[in-house]
Amino acid sequence: MKIHKVGLRFAGVSSLVLLASSFANAADPSTVKKDMTMSDMDHSSMDMSNMDHGSMDMSGMDMSGMDMSDMDHSSMDMSGNMSDMDHSGMDMSGDMSDMDHSGMDMSGDMSDMDHSGMDMSGDMSDMDHSGMDMSGMDHSKMDMSGMDHGSMDMSGTQGGKAPADARSPDYSNGVPYGRFGKPVMMDSLPLWGVSVETLGYQFENDQIDFEFDTWYGTDSNRVTLRSEGSAQTNDDKEIDSLTSLAYWKPLGIFWNGEAGIAYNTENDKSAIMAGIVGTAPYFVETDARAYLYTDGQVQLDLGTAYEWRLDQRWVVRPEVQLTAFSKDDTDNGITKGFNELETEVRLAYETLSRQLSPYVGFSYASALGDARDLRRQENVAVDSNSLTAGVMFWF
Repeated sequence: MKIHKVGLRFAGVSSLVLLASSFANAADPSTVKKDMTMSDMDHSSMDMSNMDHGSMDMSGMDMSGMDMSDMDHSSMDMSGNMSDMDHSGMDMSGDMSDMDHSGMDMSGDMSDMDHSGMDMSGDMSDMDHSGMDMSGMDHSKMDMSGMDHGSMDMSGTQGGKAPADARSPDYSNGVPYGRFGKPVMMDSLPLWGVSVETLGYQFENDQIDFEFDTWYGTDSNRVTLRSEGSAQTNDDKEIDSLTSLAYWKPLGIFWNGEAGIAYNTENDKSAIMAGIVGTAPYFVETDARAYLYTDGQVQLDLGTAYEWRLDQRWVVRPEVQLTAFSKDDTDNGITKGFNELETEVRLAYETLSRQLSPYVGFSYASALGDARDLRRQENVAVDSNSLTAGVMFWF
């Protein structure tokens, strides 16, 4: 019996020692875990205005009713997964002007964070978010209608009217152009050119036909000098030509206008000229020019030409030209209406960078209407045809 009682006393003492040891461990702060998991904690009524959240893991916290107006978030680590955090009831209407978020790490996954109910109507003008990484946050449902931006200083942002000296007029910004000088836009650079459409010999009529056009100016404004006619190579060496000096200007993408003065050596009269030159559909070269002479006579010249390419060098070029007058002039063999039709077909070969094109061809001319009868009365042929050979060039 004695031995049994001693055993009971020993068991009771051991139990007391174990119980005391458990309370001691529970009261020892060193055994408390530093990284607390608060995923199931309710913070709806907690006052955390003076708390330091430097090492807290808030990945599962419900912060719907938290007052964080005086909290220091400078060392908060929010890099974890906070996709399930609910901020719908957070009241941030207080004065948070002194809140410092510069050290907050929010690089974690915050794609599902709900800020739709956050009240941010308070004064947050002095909040520093310069160091916050919020690349994954979804703010699409945040209600910021109550925020006051009236006192925000955005003078350093881009926008508004640039100052007068923001850029120099020549866009150089003070940088010299170097040895090549100031650049010039091609469309504003005055240029010149010469184009000879016809310089050929007619074997049947024993004459040289010519037509050339020269110009000087820009793509928007030019002065043109144009002449066309023929020179007899027989004994009389007669030259008939119609020469005009005109101002040229584009009327559209495919059409250009001309206006100027002209002189006709055949009837020894001057005229005012106006015309339109361009490219009709299917790339048909078209020109129409009207001449008003000093005696009231009006001459109308209509011409078309088309280039049919056989290959990269050989070109077939048909041409047609009509001439009409407004009234009779028997002294110069002119009748009212259409007077003459001239056609020619050329076979040309383009060489020297396509700037020189020798050609051979066949031409046909015929009087029209009353002009046929007038020429018969004067013993002048009403129809003529001839082989031609010549050259076309431009530079």
